[in-house]
Amino acid sequence: MTKTTLALRGALLAAAVLTLSAPAPALARPAEVGNWLYLTLSKGDALTRDVRGTLLMCDPPQGHPRAARACAELAAAQGDVDRIPPEQTICPMIYAPVSVSARGEWDGRHVEYEHTFANACDLTARTGAVFALSEEQEQEQEQDQDGARAQEQGTDMAMPGPQDLRH
Repeated sequence: MTKTTLALRGALLAAAVLTLSAPAPALARPAEVGNWLYLTLSKGDALTRDVRGTLLMCDPPQGHPRAARACAELAAAQGDVDRIPPEQTICPMIYAPVSVSARGEWDGRHVEYEHTFANACDLTARTGAVFALSEEQEQEQEQDQDGARAQEQGTDMAMPGPQDLRH
């Protein structure tokens, strides 16, 4: 072996020892993501289904038309959609199914929720603002409630009665 080869091997050995003896960097702590849920809402049957989705983030509230209210309701229910107190409202007995799902994390726990409601009014009455993904949906729910109130009062706002057809 030549002096150059020995010197090169010695330098490589010293570099390896220094590399291995250096303290390992601390493992980076994953960034705190906070409380979040990916929400989906679908209306209609399998052939004509309208599906919407959004990411609700709650630290700070964003990504949802009514994020602050939805996050507050979820915080009070500890992230459990089933524990949101139902609103005292009258919903029509019209079957127009709405299926929803929520998947994500709340206070470090995995959250998974799925349910099909009879209609949009029933959905809102039982889940508050969590699945209110659009202004259009809020208007439909208000119309459902108006129709239910009319049914309860014995009137039907959509169809004229026989007395209304007489001239």
